[in-house]
Amino acid sequence: MRNGTFARAVAVSGTALLALTACGGSDSGSDAGSSSSSDASAEKQVNVYGVDGNMGNALGEDFDQQGSLAGMKGTLPLTDLSGDFKDRLKTINPELKDFNYAGETYDAIVTTALAAQLAGSNQATVFGPYVNGVTFGGETCTSFADCMKIIANGGNPDYDGVSGPLSFSEPGEPAQASFGIEQFGMDNTIDDSKTEFVIAGDEANAASNEGPAPAAPGTTGAPLVIGTLLPLTGNLAFLGPPEVAGSQLAIQDINAAGGVLGNPVQLVEGDSGDASTDTASQTVDRELQQGVNAIIGAASSGVSLTVINKITGAGVLEFSPANTSDQFTTYDDKGLYFRTAPPDVLQARALADLIEQDGNNTVGILALNDPYGTGLAENLKNNLVADGLPEESVKTVIYDPQAANFDSEVQQMAQFNPDAIVVIGFEESSRIIQSLNAQGVGPQR
Repeated sequence: MRNGTFARAVAVSGTALLALTACGGSDSGSDAGSSSSSDASAEKQVNVYGVDGNMGNALGEDFDQQGSLAGMKGTLPLTDLSGDFKDRLKTINPELKDFNYAGETYDAIVTTALAAQLAGSNQATVFGPYVNGVTFGGETCTSFADCMKIIANGGNPDYDGVSGPLSFSEPGEPAQASFGIEQFGMDNTIDDSKTEFVIAGDEANAASNEGPAPAAPGTTGAPLVIGTLLPLTGNLAFLGPPEVAGSQLAIQDINAAGGVLGNPVQLVEGDSGDASTDTASQTVDRELQQGVNAIIGAASSGVSLTVINKITGAGVLEFSPANTSDQFTTYDDKGLYFRTAPPDVLQARALADLIEQDGNNTVGILALNDPYGTGLAENLKNNLVADGLPEESVKTVIYDPQAANFDSEVQQMAQFNPDAIVVIGFEESSRIIQSLNAQGVGPQR
């Protein structure tokens, strides 16, 4: 990998996490820690945790009172991106505040482009079988330009992307992934000095079939046209800017290196909206009419499930940088769906380890009612119980993200009075946390 953070020779067990680094260091003790207090009369401070759907500076923008999110921790697929990569993203969008899924979006496009060149075709049904093989085996390369040199010499590239070594398993998803553990400070923004990185999964579970024999070096053909289906609006709109920047930077780098099949790669951009609208379906219809060969997106698992059949049924490849629902691992996608984001089974492992390391003995889970929310909640509970927590010590409450308020669900958590509460949601998470604070079971310090 470009920044040397990951060692490809190290195999990590499916239930183990390897702490890699902390940006700027961290305190010797955990800020969340155990729920016990040296002052028995003091009110218990509940430890609140978030996930990739809400852990970002956009969440803090909904809070005016200092300390409303202080100490809230969470996990999300995140790589220790190099300063150079972040700087280049900011040349695309100088206003970027977060970089969530920017690397995954970049890598999805680069991997697609390399697969098309190896196949000698811009048709997804032809280059789809090459995608997995781009991510393992062969000669390691860390940029599109370097990988293209390997292809030009008749070799097989093993692309180690900015989001990690990739190493796709048979279903077309990372066998191993990097997760960030982030924490909010008193100013309700992510305190970068306390961010840590861990690895979950096992690279040994990568696929072994590198795909068909490559086309002759230097093969040219019709231009590769890539569409995007990213959240410019809706409840994941805070992920839009870094993903859009990642996609535009990838196209810029690919075309600067000579493009694919002898032509510049063309980019057709589109909005995914969220699962409450028909925006994604309309965008997909438009992009299919414009002749795209691959669509990068959606970010939301729920949104992707509404359009995956339409995309793959048209013989077009769908490549998500942020879908994490386990449903895609076994989905009948005709071999045309891939993702650079790890499945929730890996994030659940990382999150369970964090909760356990902080000494929590009872855990409440508030999860939105969609494939992402219910899937991650179930995987998290299964991990906690498998690790020794009694089933009655873990309470899950599923909520409707479109509800007018979440008073009933929050009241259930307050009555349960756990050591930790996990909020698995999107933009509605701010209203849930405000209600948790009002009930005295939120992160408010």
